Amino acid sequence: MKLKVCGMKFSENITEIESLKPDFMGFIFYKKSKRFFDESKLILNDKINRVGVFVNQDISEVIKIVKKHKLNYAQLHGEEDVKYCLSIKSICKVIKVFKIDNTFNFDSIKKFENVSDYFLFDTKTNLHGGSGKKFDWTILKNYNSKKYFFLSGGISEDDVEEIKKIKKIHPIIGIDINSKFELPNLKKDRKRIKLLIDKI
Repeated sequence: MKLKVCGMKFSENITEIESLKPDFMGFIFYKKSKRFFDESKLILNDKINRVGVFVNQDISEVIKIVKKHKLNYAQLHGEEDVKYCLSIKSICKVIKVFKIDNTFNFDSIKKFENVSDYFLFDTKTNLHGGSGKKFDWTILKNYNSKKYFFLSGGISEDDVEEIKKIKKIHPIIGIDINSKFELPNLKKDRKRIKLLIDKI
């Protein structure tokens, strides 16, 4: 199971978490986020997948940022349509995010299967991620696609065994963690992430 650590913001903290060798690191380029990444240059081991998080941003702006920071993936966290995803997919891989609640219709996302490399399922809130809230995972029984997805939304180290059970049934590529492993200063807690990796 892959691990994606999202919401990385500070260079020294990036280096700390990098030493744990997560599979993916996420950097938020949505200016309204308190985790907005505004470092002039992203310095990161090339063996770790670089993921830029965007929310309904102009395609030209996304392309510029992807090229500047040599991103491997663009994680699209807004209401981007199929055409938008296809445009981004021409320059990097795409992770399309869907916000899940108990009324979510998984049939509505089938049209994104060919324009996304992975899906990411997060909890539906007024925020664009990082809420620390978990959606009801039993709704995943309605997911009948073979497209691999990241599970996100309020995940902590206490959820590992339950996620392993879900993975036996559903095509989970990995988990996406953020606020549950965050210190008050917005830095990620290396010690807790290490414990999570050991459990995985």
